[in-house]
Amino acid sequence: MKGIAEWLASIGLSEYAQRFADNAIDLSVIRDLTEQDLKDLGVLLGHRRKILRAIAELPAAAAPAETATEPAPRDEAERRQLTVMFCDLVGSTALSARLDPEEMWGVIASYHACIGEVIGRYQGMIARYMGDGVLAYFGYPRAQEDDAEQAVRAALALVDAVANLRTNVGAALQVRIGIATGTVIVSELLIDETPAEQAVVGETPNLAARLQALAQPGAVLICPSTRRLTGGHFDYRDLGPVPLKGWAEPVPVWQVLGASGVESRFEAMHKTKLQPLFGREEEIELLLRRWRHATQEAGRVVVLTGEPGIGKSHIALALEERLQSEPHIALRYFCSAHHTNSALFPFIGQLERAAGFERSDSVTEKLSKLDALVAQSTADPEHVAVLASLFALPARDRYQLQELSPQKRKEKTLAALLAQLDGLAARQPVFIIFEDIHWIDPTSLCHGGARAAASDTAARHCAARIHVALAELPAHDHDPALAPWPTRGRGIGRAGDERQETAEGGHGRDSRPHRWRAAVH
Repeated sequence: MKGIAEWLASIGLSEYAQRFADNAIDLSVIRDLTEQDLKDLGVLLGHRRKILRAIAELPAAAAPAETATEPAPRDEAERRQLTVMFCDLVGSTALSARLDPEEMWGVIASYHACIGEVIGRYQGMIARYMGDGVLAYFGYPRAQEDDAEQAVRAALALVDAVANLRTNVGAALQVRIGIATGTVIVSELLIDETPAEQAVVGETPNLAARLQALAQPGAVLICPSTRRLTGGHFDYRDLGPVPLKGWAEPVPVWQVLGASGVESRFEAMHKTKLQPLFGREEEIELLLRRWRHATQEAGRVVVLTGEPGIGKSHIALALEERLQSEPHIALRYFCSAHHTNSALFPFIGQLERAAGFERSDSVTEKLSKLDALVAQSTADPEHVAVLASLFALPARDRYQLQELSPQKRKEKTLAALLAQLDGLAARQPVFIIFEDIHWIDPTSLCHGGARAAASDTAARHCAARIHVALAELPAHDHDPALAPWPTRGRGIGRAGDERQETAEGGHGRDSRPHRWRAAVH
């Protein structure tokens, strides 16, 4: 589920994000807001009406992701792997000595609200508030394969979010964070025979606390197991073995500097050069033939379907390597199980990478980078303004965008994305890879449908030179939203298996491009 800031940005009112955060308003209470509440927050009349309409249109709370493992009810302790985060507010003692208790309470309340929003956004759980310290768990009560990665992303987001909190202390707040992953025992802590919280016993929480105490202000430190699990997703500084109280031997420690430039989960976990593909020559040749047709005739779409780990991403990367010597533009989009309800998540991620956004970039720098990126494909200044709103960047001068209804803003956003794609295809053939499309959000799927609906028009101009490879799981094999063209199926078994090509659908002599499914069984 997206956060309150992203929801406000989706209706064009991102200027109220900080005000909502300062008053501890998140998506769990948004439906309870009244017009008087919004008035008390200082929201303008027209904006109050827009917010109340958007609240009324909110869907029912989404069910937990299927990828999560629900814990079974239990009466005794449970052994499990957990990623533990300790977060501490730097200089809080000196701050409390300088501020009136009521002012200090306001600072801590804003700080706690900020942490709660960020931890929740990354599927973590606040285990305990300890004054200016916070203990959080990732992997409890539901375990997911990327809990360690989510914890590190949450930590980096916390460093930035706390530094940007608006308080009356006269200086930016800072936190220090320690993260450790390992096996623990989880049990209910009872106070007066009433369940109070989940108590975690083991080396892991102690290690996270020691790392937090060791960290410099604004730094995130992790242990060896967390470093191994997060792989190439981040850039690190190796601090070497560090003596820690309670440990007989020094413990290797890394500081997380930020997200790496690696684009996909597959590449992040395979930092070394991949081994050549064996037994997949026929599949690669099929994909290359579709690419030739796309560059010479009209667009092609190929769907790679298969169980996790069977090699869909490896095949797509191998094809991209084959095309390195040919003139083309490659665009890569990545869907996520954690962002199935985040509008246009794969497109926003691709724009961020293509523009070269950095954590340290100012608003002006980000707008300048976005302007340079969009200028490569379209000269319409409105497209820059529309795409800037996706990142909740405040409008300035030429980036001003007139007030639009949510539906109109959505239409203009999709039009800007399509215009960018068409502009790129005018220069060179475009090769698009969509990873994990079974996790695509509804708005992005609508955008994909819009591209398909426009295929007849696109075929008459440059956008015909587009080749799309989609990777998905078998359960989504026959999603009609992804099948705009006549369909053929090709079974691609494990290397060495016999293969048979069968027609799944068609329209007689229809000359429109075929969509090929490379199904890995």
